[in-house]
Amino acid sequence: MEGLRTSSVSSIHIPTSISKTQFSKPKFLNFQFNPVPTSTFSRKTPSKSKLFTTMSSSPSFVSTPEPELEADSQAEKFDWYAHWYPVMPVCDLDKRAPHAKKVMGLDIVVWWDKNESSWRVFNDACPHRMAPLSEGRVDQWGRLQCVYHGWCFNGSGNCNFIPQAPTDGPPVSTSKKACVAVYPSTVHHDIVWFWPNTDPQYKDIILKKQPPFIPELDDPSYIKITGSRDLPYGYEVLIENLMDPAHVPYAHYGIMRTRQPKVKADREGGSPVELSIKKLDIDGFIGNQVQFGINKFIAPCISYADSSPVIDQGNSRLIWAIPKNYGVWIAKVPRFMHHSVTNIVLDSDLYLLHLEERKIMEIGASNWQKACFVPAKSDAFVYAGGQVDWRGNYSGTLPPTPPREQLLDRYWSHVVNCPSCNSAYKGLNAVEVILQFASLAFIGIAGATKHNVYTMVAMAVVCFVGSKWLDQFIYKNFHYHDYDHAFR
Repeated sequence: MEGLRTSSVSSIHIPTSISKTQFSKPKFLNFQFNPVPTSTFSRKTPSKSKLFTTMSSSPSFVSTPEPELEADSQAEKFDWYAHWYPVMPVCDLDKRAPHAKKVMGLDIVVWWDKNESSWRVFNDACPHRMAPLSEGRVDQWGRLQCVYHGWCFNGSGNCNFIPQAPTDGPPVSTSKKACVAVYPSTVHHDIVWFWPNTDPQYKDIILKKQPPFIPELDDPSYIKITGSRDLPYGYEVLIENLMDPAHVPYAHYGIMRTRQPKVKADREGGSPVELSIKKLDIDGFIGNQVQFGINKFIAPCISYADSSPVIDQGNSRLIWAIPKNYGVWIAKVPRFMHHSVTNIVLDSDLYLLHLEERKIMEIGASNWQKACFVPAKSDAFVYAGGQVDWRGNYSGTLPPTPPREQLLDRYWSHVVNCPSCNSAYKGLNAVEVILQFASLAFIGIAGATKHNVYTMVAMAVVCFVGSKWLDQFIYKNFHYHDYDHAFR
């Protein structure tokens, strides 16, 4: 997936400037899905309409959907459980431990099977007493061990060992009831994917159907920046946000570079946005964004945006991948710094989207079209009919809105799941402590030796100020950085 409104990828669309280069277009790939179910609601079917330039001064409206377009999109029902879903980038998974995740309302555990050298995805419940296997460990023989009673499972989900079973008794560990439900899984584009159905008939589904292939992610001429973050709003709101370039100059003002119109109507530079649907079917659509480039939505969870080289400029889990074949020096920038920039973009409209979701839920899914007015072509990608089939894994009730600082918290939504940011967080905290001790040490040396007192005091002040600055840097980049649009 690519989102072309942000300089990051998967759910954010950051316009990237590539003026006057011969390089290929940068791609923004956004993989999004719901780890925790939230609201579902319908949207307008995208319409076909003629292209218009951003310089047009006359208002542009979404025309009535053509009958054949509606017929194609409603010909068959979309099966939400017959597709591959991304779980996490491989680089963010520790092979030494199992990882708990929730996708499509399903509790799963991801772990590394060293005996088969592959990532496995199991139902996160031990068949013994339903204890979460994600709280367990990978033992010295490479088995997934439940730490409640020590039951051990191999990569196929079979129980290899029940400590409480007598050695001279019946082989209870071989019973089918002792097996863990296994989801088909694969690594594709350096991301772990899983098929959300444990029925044995899907065991070899990878031979019949693979996750969507994005050529740029396998092209060695591109560098690739990946990451993920859990967001406090649902799938529909996230998908809509990724396909909405018109919000970028306002919600992300001062953060993301956007193409400026020749005549600016306001400070931010908003203008008519030319969107059109080139192809629409049950598997997604291909859209054209004249100011930006091509946008594709591959159902159910991939947004792919290809920015044009003429440009001058519940919860959801967002997984992004940004391949680039220009400015390759950026690959040398520490990964946590890339993530810091992406988090600023996500934070800038996070609170808006969280509240929007709740207002639409209050209105009711069936009343969405009556309550919202979407006349412009910039809303053409906000389409209808895609309610998630939760199969009883979601009650339809959203939790209360937490305090703003908790809602925008970066630590639990990203840092703990990102090895790069987690390491930087620990390292910078250690440097902060060292600076504090150094400040005290310089004061002590000055008082004890009476030599170079001014130098020692100056060094103490520098270390103290440095520790305070670092404390604020850590808090704003790894915990909470408020975004107030009124002062941007």
